Amino acid sequence: ITNAIDSMATKNGERVLSIRSEVHHSRYVMVSVEDTGEGLEPGGAVDRIFNPMFTTKTDGMGMGLSICRSIIEAHEGQVWVTADKGRGAIFHFTVPVDSDSPS
Repeated sequence: ITNAIDSMATKNGERVLSIRSEVHHSRYVMVSVEDTGEGLEPGGAVDRIFNPMFTTKTDGMGMGLSICRSIIEAHEGQVWVTADKGRGAIFHFTVPVDSDSPS
C-alpha cells in the first residue's frame, strides 16, 4: 500500500488505490492491491521486484517487497505482480484458508 501511494504521489491526474479480497478456488484468500501510479515495465523491474536490495526508488532500501514475499511464503502463500495496461500495477497474494477454524 505504501509503495502504491509513493508511486502515485508524483503523478498528475486521478489517483486511485483499490484493495480487494476474495476466496480463491475455495482454498485460498486472494488479496489484490491496485494503483494508478507509474506502473512497471514488463521484463524490467517486474522480473526483479521481489529480490532483496532491488528498488525503483531513489531513497529505497529494496527490502519491503522481499520481506513481504518471505512472510507470505512462510504461510504457504504466493505473491506476484502484474502490469495494469500502462496505468499502474496490481500486486496479488494468496494465503491458504484455515479449514480447521469454525465458520
